[in-house]
Amino acid sequence: VQLQASGGGLVQPGGSLRLSCVASGFKLEDYYAIGWLRQAPGKEREGVSCTTSIGSTYYADSAKGRFTVSRDNAKNTVYLQMNSLRPEDTAVYYCAARLGYSRNSSPSSFSYWGQGTLVTVSS
Repeated sequence: VQLQASGGGLVQPGGSLRLSCVASGFKLEDYYAIGWLRQAPGKEREGVSCTTSIGSTYYADSAKGRFTVSRDNAKNTVYLQMNSLRPEDTAVYYCAARLGYSRNSSPSSFSYWGQGTLVTVSS
């Protein structure tokens, strides 16, 4: 199982970014949950969202109404669309995977991790 996250960059407050997570070694429609997590400087890693193969998605309160998860099974890719970005969204964003239908977004619940992609929200 491998995960490749990309799409980070520098964006102004109020702007948007779309992160991508390409999975290999398994199919998204299989028995896997995919999470997006982030780690801001000096802070612990935290869950942002978690989506399951049956289409159930959890969003952290900080993400609700601004972030949207989608998937393209043909490309074996999960996306995180981030709108109305704030400086406090600045972090390294990771995608992660585990077996199961749980929407638990706790970092310790994930078995497989991709490398992070840096999102910087600044004017």
